[in-house]
Amino acid sequence: MLLDVQESQLVLVDFQPRLQAAMHDASAVWAHATRLAQLARELQVPVWGTEQNPSKLGSLDECMRQHCAQVLAKMQFSAVEEGLGEWLSPEPVAAPRGNARSLPRHLHKPQPTAPLRQSIVIAGVEAHVCVLQTALDLIEDEFDVWVVTDACTSRTERNRDAAYDRLAGAGAELVTAEMVAFEWVRSAEHPSFKSLQQLFK
Repeated sequence: MLLDVQESQLVLVDFQPRLQAAMHDASAVWAHATRLAQLARELQVPVWGTEQNPSKLGSLDECMRQHCAQVLAKMQFSAVEEGLGEWLSPEPVAAPRGNARSLPRHLHKPQPTAPLRQSIVIAGVEAHVCVLQTALDLIEDEFDVWVVTDACTSRTERNRDAAYDRLAGAGAELVTAEMVAFEWVRSAEHPSFKSLQQLFK
């Protein structure tokens, strides 16, 4: 099963500069996540951010924040516990109220709803804490979760790798940033292929 750009959303978990210095391979992880956020925005994939305890740990990295539709400040380790799920699958818009005479003609028929984007691409820190707990809750809520392994990290490789083992066992797809990018674009003839090449050269 390939990742479909029309069904995707990107979640950037806790990429806060104050955490960066303590993370394994942090500069490469931050770079991969930023590239994905840039490409997602160009492809009109919704991008969401989270920040853990921002009063103590600071804000989401500004290079990523600028691509986010919204950023969720949280204290729980799972962003789903703080309302991320509602952002990812908003309530359908209620039908307009009124009778046939009071409503414009185009509102007489039910309005089509936007298709659900059930494939959640997730990157962030720490892999074994906030990414893991958020991803497991999303799987429980019946989202398809794709964890970008080279855009996630922890303070130690052992914790990071243990998170990947557990996530794979729970049904998450483990991918890389380039796998996501090339599956979103699919063809060298895609209008965004040159952007992809520039980002991932």
